[in-house]
Amino acid sequence: MTKKLNLQNAIIGVIVGWLTLFVLVPNLMIIGTSFLTRDDANLIEMVFTLDNYARLLDPLYAKVTIHSFYMALVATLLCLLIGYPFAYIIAQMPERWRPFMLFLVIVPFWTNSLIRTYGLKIVLGTQGVLNKTLLSLDLIDKPLRIMYTESAVMIGLVYILLPFMILPLYSAIEKLDGSYIEAARDLGASKLQTFIKVILPLTLPGIIGGCLLVLLPALGMFYISDLLGGAKNLLIGNVIKSQVLNARDWPFGAATSIALTLAMAVMLYAYYRAGKLMNKSVDLEQ
Repeated sequence: MTKKLNLQNAIIGVIVGWLTLFVLVPNLMIIGTSFLTRDDANLIEMVFTLDNYARLLDPLYAKVTIHSFYMALVATLLCLLIGYPFAYIIAQMPERWRPFMLFLVIVPFWTNSLIRTYGLKIVLGTQGVLNKTLLSLDLIDKPLRIMYTESAVMIGLVYILLPFMILPLYSAIEKLDGSYIEAARDLGASKLQTFIKVILPLTLPGIIGGCLLVLLPALGMFYISDLLGGAKNLLIGNVIKSQVLNARDWPFGAATSIALTLAMAVMLYAYYRAGKLMNKSVDLEQ
């Protein structure tokens, strides 16, 4: 028993040490850097300032932030519209087929998302697979210009993030109690009414979870914007990357990163509160 406790304590100590060294300390360094001053010679100067956060209110960066949230929200909505029917169909399949279908959903994770984005360029390019296929079928007269547009960035975000929507939706739909659906039909509800008043509310935790798993990463996927959208379709992640690597303004890049992290934390807290309120309402109904 003592050996078992010692082993557990050792494992916990290793995990705590790892998180402290590679998560807590770097984040504290970023927070500290965000309150310092830029220095051309040494990158940062040990002079406290709030100017880095004040710059976030600049119309230029505010425009990028609004555009980032717009792109992320649209990508999240598209993933939801595609992922919900997909997850529902998988959940309705015979049990022997479900693991295989989920395996196909997870397979893209085996390949780096950056490599998959480069592969998408081959598909969407002017001389890419999509245009050549449409031309060969006489569906278009000239190649479509998709690359380096907002549409290309949206396609890239949906392509990369769709599995993050499908998995929590499938988990919620699979746990759905069929007796509620049968009761709604026995009471005369149509399929649409059953979906809106029964299925949708009961799977709401999966919807919210999937939306957060798509929305939060979409705000910072700078490489998708760089490779597919060009300079006119910037995300918040592009601002952070350009400030750190190009402008060498580490304090402002750190401040932007902290602001994005706080925005994500607020959304996660909203999800937590929504879950608690939902559980309370279910308990009251019971």
